[in-house]
Amino acid sequence: MYTEDDLLPLSALQHLLFCERQCALIHLEQAWSENVFTAEGKIMHERVDDQNARRHGDDLRIEYALPLRSLRLGLSGKADVMEFHKTDDGAWIPFPVEYKRGKPKSEPWDEVQLCAQAVCMEEMRGASVPCGALFYGETRHRHDVEFTPALRLRMEEAAIRLHELFASGKTPQAVYEKQKCQNCSLFKQCVPRLTARGSASAYLRQILNDHCERAPN
Repeated sequence: MYTEDDLLPLSALQHLLFCERQCALIHLEQAWSENVFTAEGKIMHERVDDQNARRHGDDLRIEYALPLRSLRLGLSGKADVMEFHKTDDGAWIPFPVEYKRGKPKSEPWDEVQLCAQAVCMEEMRGASVPCGALFYGETRHRHDVEFTPALRLRMEEAAIRLHELFASGKTPQAVYEKQKCQNCSLFKQCVPRLTARGSASAYLRQILNDHCERAPN
């Protein structure tokens, strides 16, 4: 069980699974850069978050930007949308919906992040959250996600690895993958083809040191 001071950003799970180096650059080295993909994603989330009014109906309630926390996982964040569906016996079942700018991915990175939101809700409300949905801006479709035991296990393993990464305080070495790296907003900061043996900050320090050594007295 973690404390409030130990809580890490829930959104970092997706960064971690996409690329541990990217995760460390963002969350340990505080590096960030906008590109067309991050800008579009930011606009989409702002449109969702602007819908501050809570919707109510006989069988459905919707809340936006709902704060989430799990002391067991050591994570905190917000759900873009949290729907509450009323069952026949009068119970309200949470149903998280996460908005993504692109399209469904070949790897379950987004599903893991959504699953973590569900587990946070289960801990906070003491209610089972069996499924949720991902809405992709490029396809304009919802994709339902079942929180299976296998997905929950992968999410918990990712949460453990995230805490290990933060505890180490070290940025992993670069591993260059052309398509993934060239679509990353931190490509210029990471310089993956040049920094396979250290962090971006270490690489920049080395450049500075080399420049100082070559400078005339």
